[in-house]
Amino acid sequence: MAHADSDGPSGPSELSGPVEVVGAGLLGTSIALACRRAGLEVLLSDISSEHLRTASGLGAGRPRRDEDRPALVVVAVPPDHLGEAIGEALDRTAGTGAVVTDVGSVKGRPVAAVAAHPGVGRYVGSHPMAGSERSGPLAGSASLFDGRPWAITPHPGSDVDAVEVVEALVRLCGATPVWLTPEEHDRAVARTSHVPHLMAATVASRLAVAPENHLALSGQGVRDVTRVAGGDPALYGQIVSGNAEAVLALLGEVRDQLDRVIEAIGAGDRAALESLLAEGVAGTRAIPGKHGGPPRPMGSVWVSVPDVAGELARLLADAVASEVNIEDIRIDHDPARPVGLVELVVEEPRVERLLVSLESRGWVTHR
Repeated sequence: MAHADSDGPSGPSELSGPVEVVGAGLLGTSIALACRRAGLEVLLSDISSEHLRTASGLGAGRPRRDEDRPALVVVAVPPDHLGEAIGEALDRTAGTGAVVTDVGSVKGRPVAAVAAHPGVGRYVGSHPMAGSERSGPLAGSASLFDGRPWAITPHPGSDVDAVEVVEALVRLCGATPVWLTPEEHDRAVARTSHVPHLMAATVASRLAVAPENHLALSGQGVRDVTRVAGGDPALYGQIVSGNAEAVLALLGEVRDQLDRVIEAIGAGDRAALESLLAEGVAGTRAIPGKHGGPPRPMGSVWVSVPDVAGELARLLADAVASEVNIEDIRIDHDPARPVGLVELVVEEPRVERLLVSLESRGWVTHR
């Protein structure tokens, strides 16, 4: 059972270095930059000399030397190589007491890969729920994890001290710890990440074979549904394959529900169809709100923005002047029109104030 950070182990408030980061991609470089921000020494290693050089140049740390003795090793490599890299880190730090964690998106398989390792007690899995559409060290940021959930997934043999060190890393990076077993974690990400990605890819694949005049009707809805389908197929192939058991179980449930949708439409059973659609509405309302709190009623203000340099910045400045907090922003830019449609999402009671404020400044708006 998952529980909030206040219910988990109460670890030390500080982390001592050096911290070694294996893999200088987006996540690895971001963790390294966060550690450097806190004043820790960071050691970097990567099979790509270009990534290593770039991350070092960004101030994320220096290349690891053979004589270095890290207190914590963070493995941030692709899913197919996690088990091997974790085992290698445990071997290399044998006798030093160094803690080893990883930031992979699947936890059960790495645990199984090192279960028989003599140093397995020093290993504690983890997974930050943060990322970017960009990749590589240049996309790294010390603030990537600020306010984001970060799963900590001890296995039964994890040393208590090792768990506390990983918690200290999570807090140092500005994230919020969420405690899960490896098995719970993999079921959770199957539901919230892996299966949604497969569903988006399935819908998007139908667009690839669509007639051009069909695609001319594309709007923000189809863009929202298919956005994550643009991810790297090789990477997501590794992720989904590594979590096959949990993904297959959930896909079976989705298949059953899709069969119900087909049957309802085929039979002209409007009541059954609306019931299924209502289940979807309930699912959207179950998603936690801001800062992990309960979801709050939101409303949208749509604004027509001319496709001219500086207009979007002017809109945002005027929104700030309205003294209404903008919770989310979405942009729907129709290539055939000289304007974009910007959706400003705010708390429902604040919609009217934002509308009046923007209209008074000359913007064309609607709810």
